[in-house]
Amino acid sequence: MTISKATAVDILFVHTNFPGQFKAIAHFLAQRPDVRLHAIGSRTAAAAPGVNLTRYSVSANEIAASHSLARRFEIECRRAEQVIYAANALRLNNVEPRLIFVHPGWGESIPLRELFPQAHIVAYAEFFYRTRGADLGFDPESGQLGIDGAVRVSLRNASTLLAMADADAAIAPTQWQKSLFPTEYHAKIRLIHDGIDTKRLAPAEATFVDPNTGHVFRTGDETVTYVARNLEPYRGFHIFMRALPRILRDRPHARVLIAGGDGVSYGTPPDDYGSWREKMLAELDGQLDRSRVHMLNHLRYEDYVNLLRVSRVHTYLTYPFVLSWSILEAMSLGCVLVASDTAPVTEVIEDGVNGLLTPFFDPDRLAERIVGVLANPRKHAHLGRAARARTIEAYDFEQQTLPKYLEIIRDYADLPLLR
Repeated sequence: MTISKATAVDILFVHTNFPGQFKAIAHFLAQRPDVRLHAIGSRTAAAAPGVNLTRYSVSANEIAASHSLARRFEIECRRAEQVIYAANALRLNNVEPRLIFVHPGWGESIPLRELFPQAHIVAYAEFFYRTRGADLGFDPESGQLGIDGAVRVSLRNASTLLAMADADAAIAPTQWQKSLFPTEYHAKIRLIHDGIDTKRLAPAEATFVDPNTGHVFRTGDETVTYVARNLEPYRGFHIFMRALPRILRDRPHARVLIAGGDGVSYGTPPDDYGSWREKMLAELDGQLDRSRVHMLNHLRYEDYVNLLRVSRVHTYLTYPFVLSWSILEAMSLGCVLVASDTAPVTEVIEDGVNGLLTPFFDPDRLAERIVGVLANPRKHAHLGRAARARTIEAYDFEQQTLPKYLEIIRDYADLPLLR
């Protein structure tokens, strides 16, 4: 049975940084003859084969004139306005999506129900901000919120709540992230992780070259790795750095590779330094053998994968916050992980079974566990094998994520080829 794109079902993705969390499912759908795939995103959205992408731009000029508690929502409303223009351009080309996937975190979901009243809407339930019990207030070094700060945090949920009210269904990547949402929305939220390509991300012999020094690392070398989009407290960078003096002292041949940028993805920059990297190097001045600490910036994806493939022990630390793809990618690659015993890490790592857990705020315990793996890699090799098995079992895109997405698409888009 042949279906032309002219008679195919329209599916729309709305995400400021498209494809974002929808990368794998969008790639799958873009190849199907029964789907015409469209996306709306901001200037940071990336083009993808088979996707009709409409970008918008938004200005934050004169936001300072708004009430301080309303500034975030005003920016979200400006984004919503731009989505209206972008969506109307699609409608002029006879695009009427039967199904819309949207990340509501930037306000882009606000006009969708009015724009497309017949469409089914699926919201990505990534995070519901709370003033207690999650990231905020977790780290005493980050300071405490006053009443105005707490109210401002609560107001971050405004557009997400509107999206959840409008949505026919929602998706959360981990059980803990789902649990943060008000209980009245839990029935709407399906547990579907974005998915990991475990076939591509498989253990293999590799080399990694430090682009700054030219030093060559190979699988089997005594290496400790740490990776984050940006090096900051939310991902435990300060704790990891404080563990380094003992690691370098106890393992005189070990080398440490740290990859990440100097921006701020979450939280705030340090008050007294240009970046958290700069701040932590100043704090530890004279305590580190800098020749064995390889500070890297953002890496190409292929280089990042090779970095993990040469890792003897990989460290993942996080506040109770959104789970990074990197921990599951490292698990898929068979890395031996030492990770923080924080939610939602404890959903994916069982201490002593497929990794090692350590208290977030204890750099000495972190160093002890890392040194233990470095000293006896054979004893800990089973943790890496079990980590990969866990990733295949629960987070593989083809085996786990795709069937759950297809169930949603069957329910709401009525695609005959998916039956």
